[in-house]
Amino acid sequence: MCHFIYYLTTYLSHYNQNLIPPLSTYHFHTKVPAIIVFGDSSVDSGNNNFIPTMARANFEPYGRDFPGGRATGRFCNGRLSSDFTSEAYGLKPTVPAYLDPSYNISDFATGVCFASAGTGYDNSTADVLGVIPLWKEVEYYKEYQSKLSAYLGHRRAARIIRESLYLVSIGTNDFLENYFTLPDRRSQFSISQYQDFLIEIAEVFLKDLYRLGARKMSFTGISPMGCLPLERVTNLDDPFSCSRNYNNLAVDFNGRLRRLVMKLNRELIGIKIFFANPYDIIWNIVTKPDVYGLEVSSSACCGTGLFEMGFLCGRNNMLTCSDANKFVFWDAFHPTERTNKIVSDYFFKHLKNLFH
Repeated sequence: MCHFIYYLTTYLSHYNQNLIPPLSTYHFHTKVPAIIVFGDSSVDSGNNNFIPTMARANFEPYGRDFPGGRATGRFCNGRLSSDFTSEAYGLKPTVPAYLDPSYNISDFATGVCFASAGTGYDNSTADVLGVIPLWKEVEYYKEYQSKLSAYLGHRRAARIIRESLYLVSIGTNDFLENYFTLPDRRSQFSISQYQDFLIEIAEVFLKDLYRLGARKMSFTGISPMGCLPLERVTNLDDPFSCSRNYNNLAVDFNGRLRRLVMKLNRELIGIKIFFANPYDIIWNIVTKPDVYGLEVSSSACCGTGLFEMGFLCGRNNMLTCSDANKFVFWDAFHPTERTNKIVSDYFFKHLKNLFH
């Protein structure tokens, strides 16, 4: 129950259709008119601020290195990998959260985020902290499509839907927040069966996006989750070391995801899915931080760096580091802006091939 206790403790404008900007506004010269994001806290840019959940990061010191020093709901000291990817394509430097009422469809036309911190492939994972399940993210996307068509007209909207880059980053919570923390799924599935269960959900999800018009996707696997500071400190077999069991599981699950991507790329006409496997790059960053200009990888910037995230990573925690750029992890579960930038740059050279 240690993961459950830590996790729960830490989480204690109408648009004007007469003002349609020219197509050049949508950066069609980049071949990527918009970035459309699905997933969990790795890419949630603030949707959880607007639902009744404790899984939020809309308070200091979160966002202290974000433009304006503002806590947006991103589980980071600054920007996320999805933000850097958007900027790399010549789009906005940040991807707005769909549920944020300060944005409207004109903002979302060049990028939108449906992700929700704490969610997973498995609906029961979303139930743990009362966040948005993956199927609901898809429903919001359908709603977005209708709004986009009303705003730009069907032809322009269809072009954005077809030519956009879809970023998907999800999966870690299904294991660390759900399967290994709560008894229900463990009583129903072996770990291998549970992975198969998640792969089936992932396949349905990707096919749903395809049917809705998505053609170019970056589908992210899971990182060496045994090296997260929270997993190190709760590793009873080898305290403060990476959990081999969790890392081996990540490798196994990523292999299954890769095979799924290969299968869909063969079966679905016109689709291009890039499997963005973060394991190797993040393992390299964690084990050789100095190569990337970082210094600390075994603990996080916030608080003691061992277990704080969410509300325990609050403004009154006097132990929080002064320079997050030296750290691989911002809180016990999430990378710093610096790490996000390194990972985004690593994948960007591969993502460009989706549009050739």
